[in-house]
Amino acid sequence: MESANGKSKLWFFENFNFLESMTKVEKMELSECSVMKEVKRNESVYLPHDISSRIYFLKKGKVKIVSFSEEGRELIHGILKAGEIFGELALAGENRRESFATVTEDSLVCLVGISEFERILKNNPMLNLEVIKLIGFRLKRIRTRLERMWFKSAEERVKFLLNELAEDHGIQTVNGIEIPLRLKHQEIASLAATTRQTTTTILNKLVKQGEIEYDRRRILIKKQF
Repeated sequence: MESANGKSKLWFFENFNFLESMTKVEKMELSECSVMKEVKRNESVYLPHDISSRIYFLKKGKVKIVSFSEEGRELIHGILKAGEIFGELALAGENRRESFATVTEDSLVCLVGISEFERILKNNPMLNLEVIKLIGFRLKRIRTRLERMWFKSAEERVKFLLNELAEDHGIQTVNGIEIPLRLKHQEIASLAATTRQTTTTILNKLVKQGEIEYDRRRILIKKQF
């Protein structure tokens, strides 16, 4: 089966770093039980209370994982890029989704049923270990953000976040590290656990000091924090 851009599902799985431990036969099996889906910008892949019956491979684009507090405040858990998986908590016993998965630009997502993926994991201990590491890494990152919220100033949290985004999404250029994400001030505030007004003040200060350049298309870190 060919995707919209002419590349087969198998080609994508063969070029997916997370699946390096799989044999070609296992990747062929995975491709045969998967479904490729194009998702337009701002559309949701899943919603809270949806049954957690699939795991998702992001082939192209970016996905934002977000939930909302009882007061309606947006809480962003992470922004994922092509080559990453999401919805993995279904493998850890999650029965229904507790967050939104929304694409922030036109994306290509591959869906695999949990039962099919669990069968592959059962026969591939190395891949099983990688999934366990991924879940642990993401939970640790959430815990780190909670700790920052209590023990770091708002400016320190914003700077730490920018470094984290640079590590995950940054591209080295002659002028610094470019983060090619379309992030609003409110989204940065949600990721840094602060308010939009405070975030705007901090970003303006960093721009004035020549440490960053910022617009709606990208952030450029010019000096290491």
